[in-house]
Amino acid sequence: MSVTMTAALLVAQAMTVSPAFETAQLEQKDAAYEQVAAGDARAAIAQLQAELRSEPEDPALLINLGTAYRQTGDLERAAGAYRAAIDSRTRYKLELADGRWVDSRHAARQALSQLEAGGTIALR
Repeated sequence: MSVTMTAALLVAQAMTVSPAFETAQLEQKDAAYEQVAAGDARAAIAQLQAELRSEPEDPALLINLGTAYRQTGDLERAAGAYRAAIDSRTRYKLELADGRWVDSRHAARQALSQLEAGGTIALR
């Protein structure tokens, strides 16, 4: 499913690599994807804030939180969430809407850049 929205940096899946085994694993993350994609930003924010209590540095959660804040017009909090994802010690690959996989820090930087430029981005 592809969704194009203003500043919609939506993370649906993440690929993690275990340093001990160097084996890639595909991990399905909810990350409030459906709520953000549907434009239900307030529900997404509530869900993401709850999930961040147990995974405070998860970049997928932080990126989608930033997108949800952007949907509500809270650009300061959106930028803060994107910056937290950039600074996170946790890092993995995220799937974009066009099927490409990118590093979570790259995705967060791209989202922040789009926020600052007032542009759009489509991710899956």
